[in-house]
Amino acid sequence: MITKMKKLTFLVYHKEYEQFLNSLRELGVVHIVEKQQGAADNTELQENIRLSNRLMASLKLLQNQKHAKDAVIVKEGGTATHGLQVLDEVDALQIEHGKLLQQLQSYAKEKEALQVWGNFEPANVQKLKEAGYVIGFYSCSEGNYKEEWETEYNAMIVNRISSKIFFVTITKAEQEVDLDVEQAKLPVYSLAHLEMLYNTTEQAIEENEKKLVALSETEIPSLKKALQEIQGKIEFSKVVLSTEQTVGDKLMLLEGWAPASSKLEIEAFLNDAHVYYEITDPVPGDNVPIELNNRGFFAWFEPICKLYMLPKYNELDLTPFFAPFFMIFFGLCLGDSGYGLFLFVGATAYRMIAKKISPNMKSILSLIQILATSTFFCGLLTGTFFGANIYDLDWPIVQRLKHAVFMDNNDMFQLSLILGAIQIIFGMILKAVNQTIQFGFKYAIATIGWIILLVSMAVSALLPNVMSMGGTVHLVILGICGVMIFLFNSPGKNIFLNIGLGLWDSYNMVTGLLGDVLSYVRLFALGLSGGILAGVFNSLAVGMSPDNVIAGPIVMVLIFVIGHAINIFMNVLGAMVHPMRLTFVEFFKNSGYEGGGKEYKPFRN
Repeated sequence: MITKMKKLTFLVYHKEYEQFLNSLRELGVVHIVEKQQGAADNTELQENIRLSNRLMASLKLLQNQKHAKDAVIVKEGGTATHGLQVLDEVDALQIEHGKLLQQLQSYAKEKEALQVWGNFEPANVQKLKEAGYVIGFYSCSEGNYKEEWETEYNAMIVNRISSKIFFVTITKAEQEVDLDVEQAKLPVYSLAHLEMLYNTTEQAIEENEKKLVALSETEIPSLKKALQEIQGKIEFSKVVLSTEQTVGDKLMLLEGWAPASSKLEIEAFLNDAHVYYEITDPVPGDNVPIELNNRGFFAWFEPICKLYMLPKYNELDLTPFFAPFFMIFFGLCLGDSGYGLFLFVGATAYRMIAKKISPNMKSILSLIQILATSTFFCGLLTGTFFGANIYDLDWPIVQRLKHAVFMDNNDMFQLSLILGAIQIIFGMILKAVNQTIQFGFKYAIATIGWIILLVSMAVSALLPNVMSMGGTVHLVILGICGVMIFLFNSPGKNIFLNIGLGLWDSYNMVTGLLGDVLSYVRLFALGLSGGILAGVFNSLAVGMSPDNVIAGPIVMVLIFVIGHAINIFMNVLGAMVHPMRLTFVEFFKNSGYEGGGKEYKPFRN
């Protein structure tokens, strides 16, 4: 559900404004309406944003460092001032690391160029030059090399690599060498000296990386403190820029939002601060921030809703309404009791073993446990357990369970379509409720007409004894539905326009509903494909294991574990994505969900 909000307006004397904002931040419940007046031109704000980005990058770099098993990691303490010093140190190490990498790459290229010529001292080449002799370094293909060069230029082959020849010429300084081949330009160092420089640079890089690891073990808390302080300054600057100056810049006008449950607390604070204020209810057109306040089971599905978008303030929060469907859909898509049991045990074990778990992580683990439970029971419908069929066991309890819940592929196919039809009709009911809340009952009449029409068709098809298709009762209902759909399609407009819009809406409804319902076949298809793939891995584990007492079981277990690990990963991914698709496209569309709400973010430390 969506938290009820109150609109707040403050009028503060300019000399007391900074103190008021600090107190408001300590209160920590008011969402400030950001107006971004001059944000792009504010030098201090832009500088703090750049500093915040640097801190986040350095923090991420240190957090990604790998530590030794016996390393002692400091998790608390530090100061913001020291954090800024650490930032400069990390930046210096990064700059040094970049330069060292460039040097290493340069030395590597020079080494590669010299390796074909062997190890020699460039100084000796220079001595020969001073003595009146010139050494030229050349390379060419075997076909282009001419033996007469050995007589004319004293050419000597130094190396052969594949079909390429590397050779040198020794001539007097005044002799001109005219060769139509590639001449090599060699470094000023010997190969041995280059290898020494390369190794020295490698050691420097290692020392640089060790310094980063050492900083990551002790200085992360200081960086976090500095980041928190800078982000606080950024938020404070944004609030100041969102302030309007009135009465000759003597009074500061600020607007915000706060949960209605905090009204008494805010009033007490403002009365003590001796500030003029107004607290009013939202009016149509206000961009009210959204805070979802679902509890327990429904709260665990809020992150899924946020992946799409938050609802508007005057809309229904659909989280409690899609949560049960999503749970069932996930179970049908994964469709293996063994996989469900594995996920449940894994999430439960992590909750028991982990020393500190954040509230967000607890919520995620609870969601995994719920989805795993759904998978376990949905898997019982087909009897799949790690790709095997438990209903092949000749146990009385298993056979009784099979008789009670077993469904074949045809039953699962029909179940998927039935669940789709139920969710779509349920979405249309929510759409009617939403239209009534937002615009009034008359705007929901056409939607209610469609709901009655679809339900009557379903009853006539499934329960002909109750109401026969095309009978008198059914025809009366269809007539009433026709009036509701065609005459109340767009209340307040011309009757002929309503009829035209009703015909267009009917075409879209018929074609759209058919496609929407058929989309739910993926629930059956994903479960079936996952079960088949699991069975294939079981067959491979048995068929590919060697006939050996020791090696056989080992190979079988390895294939079983690796195969099912891959299958679990792929199927869990599909079991998350496809129910989301059904929720965000089919369900949200048929429920008239618009979304686009802005998240409630109170101004606080």
